[in-house]
Amino acid sequence: MVLDVLLTGEFYLANQRDTLTVRKERAILVAAILHRQNDYDNLAELTALAETAGAVVVDRFPQKVRKINPATYIGKGKAEQLAERVKRSNADVVIFDNNLSPGQIRKLEEIIQVKVIDRSELILDIFATRAQTKQAKLQVALAQLEYTYPRLTKMWSHLDTVAGAGGGTTAGAVGGIGTRGTGEQQLEIDRRLVSRRITELKRELVEIDKRKIREIEGRKGLFKICIVGYTNSGKSTLLNALTDADVLVEDKLFATLDTRTRKWTPVKGVEVLLSDTVGFVKNLPHQLVASFKATLEETIYADLLLHIIDAANPEAMKQIEAVNGVLAEIGCGDKPTLEVLNKIDIVRNVGELDMMQTLLPKAVCISAKLGMGLDKLSEAVVAQYRGGETLLRVTGSQSNGRLQSFLRAHGTIIKEQYLDGSAIMDVRLGQNHLAALKSLGAEIIINS
Repeated sequence: MVLDVLLTGEFYLANQRDTLTVRKERAILVAAILHRQNDYDNLAELTALAETAGAVVVDRFPQKVRKINPATYIGKGKAEQLAERVKRSNADVVIFDNNLSPGQIRKLEEIIQVKVIDRSELILDIFATRAQTKQAKLQVALAQLEYTYPRLTKMWSHLDTVAGAGGGTTAGAVGGIGTRGTGEQQLEIDRRLVSRRITELKRELVEIDKRKIREIEGRKGLFKICIVGYTNSGKSTLLNALTDADVLVEDKLFATLDTRTRKWTPVKGVEVLLSDTVGFVKNLPHQLVASFKATLEETIYADLLLHIIDAANPEAMKQIEAVNGVLAEIGCGDKPTLEVLNKIDIVRNVGELDMMQTLLPKAVCISAKLGMGLDKLSEAVVAQYRGGETLLRVTGSQSNGRLQSFLRAHGTIIKEQYLDGSAIMDVRLGQNHLAALKSLGAEIIINS
């Protein structure tokens, strides 16, 4: 198995398996489905993942299995059948839709005689190729190393050539004091180097996380909305449609990994912050969820989540479950959420759309690409923003410009008068803003 390691500031690709990447390689996709599951996985998502990584899919091998084989996952007989398929199709790599142990990968490679990678490795590879900013690269490197560390055995790459072999002092140096004992195994050296680099990456990401939190806390007083959803559901397209953000949009999984935040005015007098986030998939490696904590801070601190759903995808309900699972994992399972059924312009099965609307009665139907339904989405967001409007009489000092600006920005002024240095304003305002209003030194009387 390959180690994509950031030991010297760059991704290091080594080992007899060359690399985890599958760009331009001929791939056979495999899914082992337990008999208790309802039907065969059609491998549609794994196909999309493989193609996003640059592989050419030449065959698919879904298999029903009674139980997971501890040695080969799918059983020796099926592994030998797979080996024949590999020869016939002249494949370079076999990609499993399941997560395999190092021992299973090693045994499968002995039988099949080509590289074998699992679902988590494939997703990590895609993230590595998509990472653009320093933060994203560090997050991906940490996820790769944390996935790799518990799997270090003799099947893993030796790392003694990473930074040279003679008394170096960098994180990747080997051969110096403490590493030249004759009794030390290469595996121990590998583990020490990887552990050291994990510590360094976590330290750097903690600093990024602190800056991110300070940045988000600096937005107090502004209503924060975060777009979440399954990868390729149209999140970036929606951000562009609502804010002219000019964010990269591709018909690929994980087209963007970095959060984009833009101001959005859904109706006159209401200004919010709208953020796009990395897409989710089923069985998203826990290492990625953990290492992308700084990116996901936008979700954690949001006042409202827009859950974008690809209504044209036949697996939409399963995708909803996957997204809700990740949200629960990061502590956002109970956050106010507005479901948005996107891509209604290309829905083929109207019955399935009707079913989703029945199950999600408050969902808004849109086409972000064509701009359909965006006015209804704006209305629904404003209703959430205001949280149920209340008629208030607010009294404050005439010199309190922040209070008056807040009321004009977030409410509807019905009447205002100025007496003895005080400003008295009758205003219709959302209940969500009452706490902020009090913090500005206002005296409040709720009229209705």
